[in-house]
Amino acid sequence: MLFRSSLRSLAKAQPAAFVSRATASAAAAGAAAALLLMELTPAGPLLAAETTAAAGTSAPPDAGLAARMERGAKVYSQICWTCHQTGGQGLPGIFPPLAGSDYLMGSNERIIRDLILGLSGEVTVNGVKYNNVMPPSGLDDARIADVLTYTRRSWGNEGQALTEAEVARVRETLSRTRENVAAMQAGFLPLPPAPEGFTLTELAQTPEQVSRLASDGSPGHAFMLSTTGNVWRVDTETGAVRTVVRAEDFLTAKGGGINCMGLALDRKKRLYITSNRQDRSGPVAMNRVMIYRTGAPLAEGVPAKPEPWLEVSYPWGIGPFNHGVGHLALGPDGMLYCGSGSRTDGNEPGNDDHLAKTGEDPLTACLWRLDPEQMKPEPEIFARGLRNPYGFCWTPEGELFATDNGPDADAPEELNVIVRGAHYGFPYQFSDWTQKAYPYSPDAPADLKTTRPLVNSGPDGGFSPGGPPMSTFDAHSCPAGICYLDSSFPEGSRGAFLIPRFGNMLPKPHDTGFDAVLARPETASAPGRGGNPDGTRKVSVRTFLKPLGRPVDALVSGPGTVLIAEYSRSASNSGPGAMLPGRILRLRAAGK
Repeated sequence: MLFRSSLRSLAKAQPAAFVSRATASAAAAGAAAALLLMELTPAGPLLAAETTAAAGTSAPPDAGLAARMERGAKVYSQICWTCHQTGGQGLPGIFPPLAGSDYLMGSNERIIRDLILGLSGEVTVNGVKYNNVMPPSGLDDARIADVLTYTRRSWGNEGQALTEAEVARVRETLSRTRENVAAMQAGFLPLPPAPEGFTLTELAQTPEQVSRLASDGSPGHAFMLSTTGNVWRVDTETGAVRTVVRAEDFLTAKGGGINCMGLALDRKKRLYITSNRQDRSGPVAMNRVMIYRTGAPLAEGVPAKPEPWLEVSYPWGIGPFNHGVGHLALGPDGMLYCGSGSRTDGNEPGNDDHLAKTGEDPLTACLWRLDPEQMKPEPEIFARGLRNPYGFCWTPEGELFATDNGPDADAPEELNVIVRGAHYGFPYQFSDWTQKAYPYSPDAPADLKTTRPLVNSGPDGGFSPGGPPMSTFDAHSCPAGICYLDSSFPEGSRGAFLIPRFGNMLPKPHDTGFDAVLARPETASAPGRGGNPDGTRKVSVRTFLKPLGRPVDALVSGPGTVLIAEYSRSASNSGPGAMLPGRILRLRAAGK
């Protein structure tokens, strides 16, 4: 389920907005976070008239309102779409819709209060009851007015615009002041204990939610991507951060929310960025997928402008399940591999006439391979049956391993060995289940041979002593990025994968994920073939770091050194800080 949801952003865009633990005390960093709380990083280029047209409304009648709509669209793309989705449709039964919402169109004071203080407990929207948690937004008065104006006048809504003065009046009536809310939201969790043989440091705090980390192979720095398309270079020693790509300089989309989930560099050190955009201008909503690439290596101190390199489209997903095109990574064969998630939860038809009821597309639920030397590449489908392969990487022997997120049904999440031409079950089979996930789950073709995920042999990550084997992790724990720890790491971790788990988004009796696990697969007699009688392959899983604030990616940035990106600050499904951006942690072998 990962990244049909992906969260928000508060802080300034300038490099000074980053607070490095290498240069600031904990107290100073906390104060800086509080001061930054009321500013927002600009998202991509969203022209107001184009934005409202994409949302299904006419252009605002005056320049002042047009500017507010543009600003509100940026705020929405940073902190709201995770739960309420790109088209304002929400998540059925979990997060209420904003499109056509009677609640949103109701009391001005109530909806302003909800954004200032947060909202928990039961609410009724369009006759449907919802019971979840929305943390305080941390937005200032102007941003609240902008985003509420945008949502009230988008997706067919024809509501009243709100003003900064009106928000200020409501804030004054609240018992919880601006300072109280800021203090509650600004803090980060204490660092978890470092594993034996490692040190753990907070390297930098990020002004936007970071979706990916990448490296060009050079020592001393790495790159990070936000969901809005901004890219920064981070010094892996000092934590200093500098902008290298500005979203507004390269995104070619002329409206609608942008979701950037993939970042990579090839052997020529050219930078690649993936983006997804919902286009509702036609009779059926489409996902406009773009991969951008720089024409040359990134020059030191010079902002880059990636250009369109690949563009494809397919029908937007059913409801919230458009996972989109995400992770990019350069393989040992010099080719670029790209994860393309499903457009359904489990092949459901949906009930929205503006969304195609055609199930999966040939370009979805699969892994692509692309030739970086081609000017106009065509995606080669490398493997199929992958619902949402959020992260993948290779061992030194050339085996390709990928995480895969499961459905809303409580099937385990997966770790798979990816072999060219293989099929991994989706939407016919989930994990090790033999039963159908849903009544509408299709029957697999009679001649289809599917490859099963690795079996968790414990002791953690969903393993239950004495219980049935699990393939592979707790349901809804959302295994995200993945990296391989080589011989430069301590003996207890080398030869294993470090996998951050984003954590559940669905409300469950207890939270899962919010950690990083160490996964050590057993050896196989041949790539992708297990040595067990039933053909499965085992993996030993143990908790490595916990708790973490929605960790989303991990990157080996040098000998014995891993960077972990925390997407936001909350280490539970409803904890404080869920609306605020996270930080970069540096895990380093002692003595390195």
